[in-house]
Amino acid sequence: MSLPKLHPLKTKLPEMDGQLPRIIVDTREQTPLMFTRLASDVATLTTCDYSYSGGELVFGVERKSIGDLVGCCTGLDRSRFERELLRMRSFRFKRLLVVGRQEDIEAGNYRSRIAPGSVIGTLAMIEHRFEVPVVFCDTPEDGALLVETWACWSAREIVTAANHLARRTTEESKF
Repeated sequence: MSLPKLHPLKTKLPEMDGQLPRIIVDTREQTPLMFTRLASDVATLTTCDYSYSGGELVFGVERKSIGDLVGCCTGLDRSRFERELLRMRSFRFKRLLVVGRQEDIEAGNYRSRIAPGSVIGTLAMIEHRFEVPVVFCDTPEDGALLVETWACWSAREIVTAANHLARRTTEESKF
């Protein structure tokens, strides 16, 4: 099975009336992504490694390196990882962001005896059973750009929906 390739990153963030979300980085992240376009804060997140302020219950990105991902495919780490994925199912926007190349997994370029097919199969299971899309990026810098872009789009969608609801409620109250 081959997962879709990531398209080139856009560097411009969507406009939101001058407002931009603040990225929340979970306190347990040992090597956090470095954000260059959005401000970030460190706080404890119940689920995921990254969210944005005010969107902690609707937006979540779980980040894994190839080594971390492979480690989550077996044993106790797998059970803990699956519980995390299960909590993510309720999020409106959720992603498993793998920093590394799918080709490295397919070639077995990692420190483990687990077969590459088992890791790829686990990724397919994640997308199917837990409904969490898997996205690969080559570098942590690309990963940070993706998280920033996703957070902006997610926040903008929520603001747009809230504004639409407010206009509709105001119009209905006139009658």
